[in-house]
Amino acid sequence: MKFRPLHDRVLVRRIEQQEKTAGGIIIPDTAKEKPQEGEVIAAGAGIKGEDGKITPLDVKAGDRILFGKWSGTEVRIDGEDLLIMKESDILGIVEGTATAKKKVA
Repeated sequence: MKFRPLHDRVLVRRIEQQEKTAGGIIIPDTAKEKPQEGEVIAAGAGIKGEDGKITPLDVKAGDRILFGKWSGTEVRIDGEDLLIMKESDILGIVEGTATAKKKVA
């Protein structure tokens, strides 16, 4: 199934945290918090202003983002748990991630 968010909404896949701490302690599933980092899967066209012009979103598919703990609405699409949220719920874009460094090298 294809899904395209409308207006200023984005579709996000959570990025799971590591199961060990830096000290080597394994964190059980019951003690884990939901990750606040994700990857944008799809983004809407933008916000329509009063003058009728569409202002494009700052995020695009493939961006790695940080969002608030209670942001978005959880949905299940093709058996995968995803989030739909407004662009204003996004705190920022993470740049210089490990995957980006691998592409440069």
